[in-house]
Amino acid sequence: MHALIVLPHPVSTSLCHEIARRVGQGIIHSGSGNTFEIADLTAEEFDPRFSSADFAAHRHSGAPSKDVVAEQERIDRSDALVLVFPIYWWAMPGLLKGWIDRVFANGWAYDDSGEKVIKKLGHLPIHLVGIGGADIGTYERHGYLTAMKTQIDHGIFDYCGSPVVTSKLLLESDGPDQTVNLSAGYTIGSAIFRTGK
Repeated sequence: MHALIVLPHPVSTSLCHEIARRVGQGIIHSGSGNTFEIADLTAEEFDPRFSSADFAAHRHSGAPSKDVVAEQERIDRSDALVLVFPIYWWAMPGLLKGWIDRVFANGWAYDDSGEKVIKKLGHLPIHLVGIGGADIGTYERHGYLTAMKTQIDHGIFDYCGSPVVTSKLLLESDGPDQTVNLSAGYTIGSAIFRTGK
C-alpha cells in the first residue's frame, strides 16, 4: 500500500516536516511493502493560483494543466492521502488550499454536470493532521474543531466522496517538548493502512 503525504510548510526544518516524516515512518513500519511519498509543495514550487485555464477546465471548455494532471496521477497511484499542515489564521495555508482548488477538479474528483453531482473519490481515504500553536481549550472555546470538520472534512472531501478516516489536531506546537506530537505522527502513520482502504 502507498500513501501520498502532502505538506505545505515553507521551512524544511519545521515541526510539520518532522511530523510528516514520522507519519511516513509509521506507514513503513506498519506492514511489509507499505510505502509513502512526501509532496513538499513549497520545495516543488507548486503554483496554487486558480487561473483562467483552471476555470476553463472546471467548465469542461479546456484541458487541465500539466501540473494539475501530474498531481492527480500521483494521487491515483496512492491508496491513501495524508495532509499535514500548519493552522494559519484558523485555516489551512493558502498553498494547500490552492493545491486542493486546482487538483480536486470537476471531472476528476467529482462530476458536476448541472443535474447531479457524482462523487468520484470514494476509494481514497483521507487523513488530516493539523498542527496548531494554541491549546485544545482555545480551539474548543472558539468552535474550531467543528469548523474544521465542516470546512475541510465535509466541505471538501465529502463532496468528492472521500472518507475522512483521521481528522486530528496536534496542538501547542510552540512548546519546547514536541515528543507527544511526534509520537502522535508516528501513531497516525502506523494506523493508516489498518483503518484505511
